[in-house]
Amino acid sequence: MDEIESIFEWVFIAKCKIPEDIVDLLAPGEVAVAAYRTLRDSATFTDKRMIIRDVQGLTGKKVEIYSIPYSSINMWSTESTGLLFDLSAEVELWTRAGNIKISLRKGIDVREFDRLIAHCILR
Repeated sequence: MDEIESIFEWVFIAKCKIPEDIVDLLAPGEVAVAAYRTLRDSATFTDKRMIIRDVQGLTGKKVEIYSIPYSSINMWSTESTGLLFDLSAEVELWTRAGNIKISLRKGIDVREFDRLIAHCILR
């Protein structure tokens, strides 16, 4: 389980366009809602799951895809300092596979992100 928990830590730095190769992974009727990027990776939120695109290797040609159905998320929390110059916020998702920790950098509205999670999970 320690290996799984160490895998599920990301830093989202900005909202981004839905990656083209993710669109090909969507099930019939599944709709991509939003996407966020890290330095090399991305996370796409659909109406059914979160899809993490993990780029690996020096060339970035190897890509591992994680698919986390919302039904596996038991609870979540969001945390920010609440200060005017808040540089980051943290989100934690508790799933059957372990915890997922996400840091949100300045420019990503933690409350908007919280509403996205709530919309996706509580449907």
